Amino acid sequence: MTNHSVILGNVGNFSDRYMGGGYQSDFSLEELFDRVKSIAGVTGVELVSNWHVTAKNVTQVKDNLERTGLKLVSIIPDNFGTKVYGKGAYSSKIAAVRRQAVEETKEMMDVAALLGGELVSLWPGQDGYDYPFQGDYIEERGWFADSVRECCKHRSDTRVSIEYKPKEPRNFSYPSNVSSTLLIVNEVDMPNCGVTIDFGHGAVAGENLAESVAVLKKHGDKLYHVHMNDNYGNWDDDMITGSIHTIPFIEFFYWLKRTNYSGYISTDQYPYREDGRDACNESVRWFEVFEQLADRIDEKQLRNIYSTGNACEVSSFLRKLMFNQ
Repeated sequence: MTNHSVILGNVGNFSDRYMGGGYQSDFSLEELFDRVKSIAGVTGVELVSNWHVTAKNVTQVKDNLERTGLKLVSIIPDNFGTKVYGKGAYSSKIAAVRRQAVEETKEMMDVAALLGGELVSLWPGQDGYDYPFQGDYIEERGWFADSVRECCKHRSDTRVSIEYKPKEPRNFSYPSNVSSTLLIVNEVDMPNCGVTIDFGHGAVAGENLAESVAVLKKHGDKLYHVHMNDNYGNWDDDMITGSIHTIPFIEFFYWLKRTNYSGYISTDQYPYREDGRDACNESVRWFEVFEQLADRIDEKQLRNIYSTGNACEVSSFLRKLMFNQ
């Protein structure tokens, strides 16, 4: 149904605040590409600027893309893990910092185009606030939209996708849920501006992610990219897809199919103690299972269920779909 990709760092080593050096071995850029390539069914890769790609190593990255046959799906500008952006990037109170964030994003748009990509996915993790009365919500949201608009104008052939999250690292993020992010996209008002859904971020925001897919379809077909992982609902645990949720994923993949989503579905997880390559492989295998279940859904039967909203019929429908019981 869709194409599958992996964020390059997902198959590498991860640090948390207790284990600064990480729990796994470190890998070279070439080894990371090889580990992604070894996962059956994966045809694309996402890169994070500063982590994997800069304006200085484009040739090395291009060589690895060509060597492995992987497509560059997106570049995620690192405007969240750099000290200068600790109090905001696109909505920083300092105009020079906002300018730097925009210029670095433009640079990554150019790099993506050079590498055969057509998408940058913005995760503005530092754009928000922590305390009451700390931010001017109207002014700073305006700065955010202005910054993203300027990026969009830079290249009409490159899409700019905003990934929302309710919290972390800030206590409150400006693009916090699907509705607030869609409002930002509408304010940006550019044809190449859209939304990245991260399943785990939406779960922490209390969303039904299938409905989020439908909302973005209804209001301008603005779903540009998808990140997949799982969690318990109270934190962005970035676990293996399908390890906690099942039925919500089935409905999510059904609505991706129903809305004709044709982009990539990518892993975005932090397997601190598990081997990253193996954890991503498990997620991709679950992608396939959920896609197969979505393909098995009888549309006529589902329409009948929608017409009544009978929860018992829904339960029976899902039990038979999953277990043939």
